[in-house]
Amino acid sequence: MDLRLSGKTAFISGSSRGIGYATAKALAGEGVDVILNGRDAVKLDEAVAALRREVPGATVSGLPADFAVADDVDRLCDQLPDVDILVNNVGLFELKPFELISDDDWRLYHEVNVLSGVRLARRLLPAMLDRGWGRIVFVSSESGVNIPANMIHYGTSKTAMLSVGNGLAKLTKGTAVTVNSVLGGPTYSDGVAETVKALAGAQSLPEEQMKAAIIGTNQTSLLGRFIDPAEIASAVAFLTSPVASAINGTAMRVDGGVLTTLL
Repeated sequence: MDLRLSGKTAFISGSSRGIGYATAKALAGEGVDVILNGRDAVKLDEAVAALRREVPGATVSGLPADFAVADDVDRLCDQLPDVDILVNNVGLFELKPFELISDDDWRLYHEVNVLSGVRLARRLLPAMLDRGWGRIVFVSSESGVNIPANMIHYGTSKTAMLSVGNGLAKLTKGTAVTVNSVLGGPTYSDGVAETVKALAGAQSLPEEQMKAAIIGTNQTSLLGRFIDPAEIASAVAFLTSPVASAINGTAMRVDGGVLTTLL
């Protein structure tokens, strides 16, 4: 399917690897000029070079910024060109017992996972409305609906993302700008892979065995495996396109059937 995105410009936060990188690759393949982002300038340059190799002829650039630092975000926004597509993907996650989650942890997760999208949308949404077209997609998680007991700070930050996206969509009424979210399920992103490897090493198990054991504990997964980042990226790319013009203010489930309730 031609998503009719050629010539558009997209900024994807947290896109030097994982779901963000996969999303950038999907959009670049549709002819979108993509701007990658990461905290580490060296790794960001490597990601830009890799994407140029993987999608020959694509227009790819990178802007480093740490979304835990408000001044960094302001500086990044000042450097952005006109952006047609904003993908709010950057995010932190970790497993942590509730009693060990400090106030600083709560503030950091809200700063990066929630305020990153707020600050970017505040700068970019008005121009989209003025130009008469635009797309904003929040990469949330099924954990924002079914809060994990061992990741409460993460889950509630993803709930807040959904709320921000839904509220912003109401500001686009009657326009060709849309704001949507994606509810991803258990995805084998780079961060998850690192966690699985660490757990496997600690228990002296092969990585694939640990990977299968972890997803096997999720009794509601209809997919029965981890989701590939490219599968999330395909849904995001669809939502950013003119083909999805009638979809606004919603949360698309790409969760592998993990959620057992209707939204």
